[in-house]
Amino acid sequence: MPPSPPTGSIPLTPFQRWRAYWVGVGVAAITILDLSKVNVALPSIEAALGSGSTELQLIVSGYVLTFGLVLVPAGRLGDQRSRRALFITGLTLFTATSLLCAVAPTTTVLMIGRLLQGAAAGLQMPQVLGLIQQLFHGAERGRAFGLFGATVGIATAIGPTLGGLLIALGGPSDGWRWTFWMNVPLGLIAIGAAIWVLPSTRARTKKPLDLDPVGVILFGATVLAFLWPFLFTTGSPDDNPMRWWLLAVFVLFAAAFVAWERRYERGGRVPLVPFRLFRIASYRNGTLLQVVYFAALPAMFLLTTLYLQGGVGLEPVWAGAVTIGFALVSAVTSWIGGNIVSTYGRPVVIWGLIAMLVSVGLLAASATFLAPEAIPWVMAGVLMLGGAGGGFVLAPNQTLALADVPVRQGGTAGSVGQLGQRMGTAVGTAVGLSLFYATIFREEGENGTYTAFHDAYAYGLMAVGLFLSLAFIIAVVDLTGRRRRA
Repeated sequence: MPPSPPTGSIPLTPFQRWRAYWVGVGVAAITILDLSKVNVALPSIEAALGSGSTELQLIVSGYVLTFGLVLVPAGRLGDQRSRRALFITGLTLFTATSLLCAVAPTTTVLMIGRLLQGAAAGLQMPQVLGLIQQLFHGAERGRAFGLFGATVGIATAIGPTLGGLLIALGGPSDGWRWTFWMNVPLGLIAIGAAIWVLPSTRARTKKPLDLDPVGVILFGATVLAFLWPFLFTTGSPDDNPMRWWLLAVFVLFAAAFVAWERRYERGGRVPLVPFRLFRIASYRNGTLLQVVYFAALPAMFLLTTLYLQGGVGLEPVWAGAVTIGFALVSAVTSWIGGNIVSTYGRPVVIWGLIAMLVSVGLLAASATFLAPEAIPWVMAGVLMLGGAGGGFVLAPNQTLALADVPVRQGGTAGSVGQLGQRMGTAVGTAVGLSLFYATIFREEGENGTYTAFHDAYAYGLMAVGLFLSLAFIIAVVDLTGRRRRA
């Protein structure tokens, strides 16, 4: 006799569960694509709208910033009320703001559109993770997170290629608009599908809605103070060093937020972030591993694309195409990892991280020892190895991190993990870009462009390797703790 679903699960047939699942995961992929595909459009936006460097940075960073600010409050709201309603609301806003970005006549309108678009993405993403928690349990949940990881991996890796292709099709003046236009028909189709197939998840409770408004304000100020200096780090000598003082402000706001949340909980209320979740070792370690892993992964893609364009001379669309192998292979291994993680546990993640570390070393060796014309082909093969490892990291770790979390807190727990990913991405990208561009600014005039780009890539990959090594250590510590508890 199969085990009973945990409290809070939704009683549906397997067909109904997977149908709803694919609607949610498909929309999650669209929002993740907008984290990367717009990056390659920045030169076209600069030429078409006359945007300055700070404005271009806001077009990219503003999306990440508001995405991160909304994640946890939206997850909390979904846990208390209807994930279905919030998902459809966020999807509708995302489609409308994509349209606003596509027709933006000025840089100011485009920046506003991107800020709102990021907030809409942050509203819907926690509902996807919460729905997975409610729709599936046991080994089936592992398979669901495996496919979710595969989809996120594909979206992350293929974003630059897709953006370059759309610009090539749309032309140098209007191609950037196509990166936003594509969201509109996809969003309208997804809205109809969501209304049709998503189950009702409204919490049946007479308790009043508890949003912890003071906690929301303190949380927003904490996230803003932390992300701002990293999101506005480009490695250029023009970067304002005063921005790093915001990290001191972050410490103050973080302390105030923790103190308030503990006081709020002692008063019998439900805090915005239930810190008792971090007493669950699997969730604490899995979330920390996510943060460090996402400090490495996007930075690796970005540095490789920049090196292939500046150091090897590839066009953007072909530089992005080098990462396609990573996406395809990680899709397969994410599915496999999701199926075997319930049997083998944390060692699956450890072996995935080992493969990722080996691939980073091989990328550096390729740039050092190979002729320029051979580098793209060899790197494409190396990234396939990285994809094999990456698939065994993201999805299995997600499954392990949420395995012991109560279903009714799945949205909040998942949104904290997603926020950790965004923070990790901001930190890793800032560190990688700083090392990359600082080396180029220092060496280009002295050693030549090719040597400067080669050295810059090597320094950037050192940071990627360091972050992956930290993730490996966290995974080993978690495995040791599990065995000790067993």
